[in-house]
Amino acid sequence: QVQLVESGGGLVQAGGSLRLSCAASGLTFGSYTMGWFRQAPGREREFVALINWSDGGAYYAHSVKGRFTIYRDYAKNTLYLQTKSLKPEDTAVYYCAGTRRLGATITEEYDYWGQGTQVTVSS
Repeated sequence: QVQLVESGGGLVQAGGSLRLSCAASGLTFGSYTMGWFRQAPGREREFVALINWSDGGAYYAHSVKGRFTIYRDYAKNTLYLQTKSLKPEDTAVYYCAGTRRLGATITEEYDYWGQGTQVTVSS
């Protein structure tokens, strides 16, 4: 059974940083493209970043490019999202997800999801 478990969220002031983690089990971690999405209250879930399984290439939403970094530790089967220069508009529940597809940026392309971790950025 595939499990994705996020952690690392919390309350932070604007300009601060957080590192989110996603521990994966039940899947061949190195064979999956992993992504981060977020969902703010009253809004649709949106793409944040992904890292492809084939070449480790990373892609970011325009709104987070230059502030967020996605990376993975194959030995620990863990995905990370390092955030910095956080803004109040980054407030959302952050989800990690896995897919065999490359370059997947929409929710329907992902097969597995975690339960989410709350990030709240105060102004």
